[in-house]
This record gives sequence, C-alpha cells and structure tokens, in this order.
Amino acid sequence: MAVSLWKSLLQTTKSRLFLQRGMSLYNGAHGFEEEEIKEKLQQFGGGSINLSKEDNGIGVLTLNNPKLMNAFTGTMMLELQERVTELENWKDGKGLIIHGAENTFCSGSDLNAVRAMSSPQDGMNMCMFMQNTLTRLKRLPLISVALVQGKALGGGAEFTTACDFRLMTPGSEIRFVHKQMGLVPGWGGAARLVQIVGSGAALKLLSGALKVDPERAVHLGLAEETLPSSDETRSLEEAQAWLNQYTKAPAEVIQAVKKVVTAGRELQLEAALQAEKDIFGTVWGGPANLQALAQSTKHK
Repeated sequence: MAVSLWKSLLQTTKSRLFLQRGMSLYNGAHGFEEEEIKEKLQQFGGGSINLSKEDNGIGVLTLNNPKLMNAFTGTMMLELQERVTELENWKDGKGLIIHGAENTFCSGSDLNAVRAMSSPQDGMNMCMFMQNTLTRLKRLPLISVALVQGKALGGGAEFTTACDFRLMTPGSEIRFVHKQMGLVPGWGGAARLVQIVGSGAALKLLSGALKVDPERAVHLGLAEETLPSSDETRSLEEAQAWLNQYTKAPAEVIQAVKKVVTAGRELQLEAALQAEKDIFGTVWGGPANLQALAQSTKHK
C-alpha cells in the first residue's frame, strides 16, 4: 500500500514538474556551472538570434551569422537562451519557424569559441548549457518547424532535431559531421535523432557522417517534405503556409495539444496520463470549447 502511494505521488510530482516552464535538465547538482560558462561564452561575439512574432501566432527565429554559415558564436548561444525564455512566455503563440539567414541553416559552433574552450570542463559546461536550451526549445508549447535551406551541419544538424518538424528546400542537406571532428553530438542531437529515425538509421548517419538530401530525409522520416522553392523568401512563405494548416485554432488549444504530445513522448505512461488530465482541465469549459459546443463544430 505504502509503495503504491509512493509511486502515485512520484508520478504526480513528475507530471506537475514537467508542466512548469523553463525546467532545465542540468543544474549545480550535476556539476553544471552556468554562470561561469555564460561569462566565457560572452567573450566570443558576432552574429545574432532574431525573433519576430506575428499577429497570427507564428514566430520566426532567424540564426543570423551568414559570414560563418550561421555558426553559433558564444553570444548567439546566450541569445538563443533568451529567445527561448521569451517564447515560453508568449501567451498568443501557436507556431515557430526556425531558419538561417541568407539561405543556409547553420554550420554548428564557431570554431574560434571551440578552440578557446577546449578543456573537458568547458566542453561539458557548454554541452549542458546547449542541451538545457534545446530541450526547452523542444518542449515549447508551440509547433516548431526547422526550415532547412542550404546546409545544416554538425550542431546545425542537431538543432533541427530540437524542432517538431523539418522542411527542406531543393539542394539542401543535413549532415552530422561530428565524427570528422573526433566528436559525437553533444547538444542532444544523437538522442533526439534516435527518437526520430530509429537507432539503426541514426547509427548509419552518425558513423558515416552521411549527407542527407531532401529525398533521403523524407524517406527516413527526418523531414516531412521538400518544399517547391529554394528561394529564401519564397521558401519561408511556403513553410508558413505548411505550418498554418496545423495552427488553425485558438492559441490556448494549440498549446494544449503540443503539451499533451510532449508529455506522451517524454513521461512514463502513468505520469503522461496525469499530465494529460491536468492539461485537459485547462481547456474544458474554456472559451474555445464552449463556442464549439454552441456551434456543434464536431459534427460539421
């Protein structure tokens, strides 16, 4: 009896913690020295992470460092954390498109920062910092899409896996090149890749550092589809049109849908069921629900 009650309490605690905004994987108990790594990242400037939020509830996050194929500098990593915090608190948000400036996605980390932070402790702190940020990005109550134009290499490839969906343009590629740098993914990309394509395909992509073109990505389930245009502006419009078909509902409903799916993916069944029950309670009897009942929307 006591064991059963303890398990029930543990599952309830897990589901409630999961629903809290800004929950991170790592803290000081894991040896994560966040303030120390922030100070070091601040030393490596250049580029920016730009966010625009449209009235229709769709945000566009732009990785902007085109002279380095949108590689992440230290300050860009810090800005990404800030943008994720802003998106976590966007009550009217429904969807998010992430793309790179000047028609290429992202080439991973700026090698100047990598060389300067080559000690094992610095590497681990940067790994935990980016895993925290990208996990929070993945858990956003927004439907997220990585628009892959040009190349998504290394950490850029990992970044795409932190989105719910990936759309690719003609001639683009995703490539996990970590092996060629004597590394494995450290931003959570390997674990997420296994969830997306399965362990066998993930092993081939990582150990072979294989170039994944749009056709192969769709075949593997890594991408949803290839967009018609490779033009930067036109492909962004096409990505927005693709996302719009999944965001035709009030923001509170879309956010609830994303939350129950995230709970089902990340929690054990009992905790996921409890989280679903709690999320259900936030929309039952709400404005959208009452309006649909009044209009008999279900039967139309």
